[in-house]
Amino acid sequence: MVNYPLIYKIIGSLLLLLGSLLTCCTCISFYYMEDDMMAFLLSTLFTFSCGFILKFIGRNANNNLGRRDAYLLVTLTWTVFSLFGMIPFLIGGYIDNVTDAFFETMSGFSTTGATIIDDVEWMPHAILFWRTQTQWIGALGIVFFTIAILPSMVGSGSVKIFAAEATGPIRSKMHPRLSTTAKWIWSIYSALTIACVLSFYIAGMDVFDSINYAMTTTATGGFSPHNDSAAFFRSPTIEYIAILFQFLAGINFTMLYFAVFRLKVANLFKNSEFKLYIFLITVSTIWIMYLLMSHNGYGIERAFRSSLFQVVSFMTTTGLFNDDAALWPHITWVILGCLMFLGACAGSTTGGFKCIRGVMIMKVLRNEFHKLLHPNAVLPVKINGQPVSQQKLNSLLAFFAIFTLMVLLSATIMIVAGIDNTNAITIALSCISNVGPSLGTQIGPEMSWSQLPDFIKWVCSFLMLVGRLEIMSVLVLFTRGFWRDN
Repeated sequence: MVNYPLIYKIIGSLLLLLGSLLTCCTCISFYYMEDDMMAFLLSTLFTFSCGFILKFIGRNANNNLGRRDAYLLVTLTWTVFSLFGMIPFLIGGYIDNVTDAFFETMSGFSTTGATIIDDVEWMPHAILFWRTQTQWIGALGIVFFTIAILPSMVGSGSVKIFAAEATGPIRSKMHPRLSTTAKWIWSIYSALTIACVLSFYIAGMDVFDSINYAMTTTATGGFSPHNDSAAFFRSPTIEYIAILFQFLAGINFTMLYFAVFRLKVANLFKNSEFKLYIFLITVSTIWIMYLLMSHNGYGIERAFRSSLFQVVSFMTTTGLFNDDAALWPHITWVILGCLMFLGACAGSTTGGFKCIRGVMIMKVLRNEFHKLLHPNAVLPVKINGQPVSQQKLNSLLAFFAIFTLMVLLSATIMIVAGIDNTNAITIALSCISNVGPSLGTQIGPEMSWSQLPDFIKWVCSFLMLVGRLEIMSVLVLFTRGFWRDN
């Protein structure tokens, strides 16, 4: 049976955390003396009030968090955060309907980066910072962030929360205590963000832009304070910095920990997932670079920078851009679409299918070909020398099947709604992979998603949620067995 009082208590505590984040935006609005101050002040008060009420309702709850509770809690948390996070947009009048406001906020927390705002540059500083802040918090997980700062709040249920919210089929820990692991991962993430802020500032950005671009870059989110994204600055230096930090944010943070703090950099290049990550970026960049030089007349340096930027941006599911990929040869759409589908490393801030699953599928296929020639051979699937259990392989195939089916089903719904085939497929893939831009001719990377019908925006919001929580954690709530008492 679901432990509702405990869920109320935890969500109440999380809303208090959200209220603190809104307070930061209220202070920013006060500093710039802009017209969004009242919107943030009211949003903060309402969020704090609801948080205290839910904590009061669940005040007598025990801390026995079960597996069902964990899955329900994680899905509810992301939904509730998106509902409360959209309030400043609505109160301030910056977005005038619930559908668009929820879409924008879910896109932020899920680090998708798809936006319905056609012109972001007229918006106040605090609203722009709020959009970026949602991505930075959502990148590693809202509840996972709470485990790092308030481990006692979920008690012994932290492992179940981690299983429900973390990404990838193989979840490694760097410390026996999950709360310590969470603190280390968030420390690495914070250090990466600070280094990115300083790099952007030295390269010529002002303080506000450097903070916003650093947060959205390391979160692999894609929200930008400027309509032209990274292309706004017309600075190759800034673009190369963005490439570097997008790339780093796409690496498994546990691997980064051992590479940086344990000085085991060589281990990175022995890791199967990292080697596939590097290989695909290298091959895709060279291929697109050649196409841009031969078909679009780009020079060598521009072709290299544009192709590398877009390849890293799409593979890490960031969605920043320094060029309009919709004007590139169509074969580049296929390449970027495949990278968008696959994503970067598990245990990073990125979305997508994940390179580790790609490695596992290739090894399963290799074994199947060997068995055609040697039917009696016993061929275990090994990742970095460690055997993968049959349970994980079954989960992999189930995940691949449901991922593909959801993209096809969602694309079909969009086609029926009147969206052209190219856009329907890339929109569905972009949302479930948490990338942001699509590659069609109507909604290219330089345009917003405001032209989509409201019903399709709700479909996209749902895809963003299931994509961020890796599908199964959400869809299990729709099964009869989840709600049946045992």
